Amino acid sequence: MAVHVLSVLAYKDGERVTSSLLASSVNTNPVVIRRLMLTLQRAGLVETRKGMGSGSRLNCSASRISLADVYRAVEAGQGFVLPPKKPNVHCPVGSCIQRTLSEVFSSVEEAVLKNLKKVTLGSVLNQVNECCSKKVSKL
Repeated sequence: MAVHVLSVLAYKDGERVTSSLLASSVNTNPVVIRRLMLTLQRAGLVETRKGMGSGSRLNCSASRISLADVYRAVEAGQGFVLPPKKPNVHCPVGSCIQRTLSEVFSSVEEAVLKNLKKVTLGSVLNQVNECCSKKVSKL
């Protein structure tokens, strides 16, 4: 959803976009979008204004935002997590499973971020534009 919303902001190229328009594109409630926008704002990816001239826009060029930046902003280390309750340490599996999975999850997270760093929001928007240039009316 975050990549979708940021792609709309990139498409609008600096124009301020309301949470209603973003919600319409995503097909969700504007409240869900406003919560997401707060997260993206805290990460420095968007700026949002209330009142006169309200709406959101990207904080920098779409070509400078990698999908790794977006992932870090919305996942905040929650991509691969262990259950909060500790397993039975007297069980042979339970005594080692969390350490084992932590190593696996760390390796997977590194691989995900490495690949997401290679893709920018600008390249996503280019692909969207190519795919939909004749199918969808302008926002």
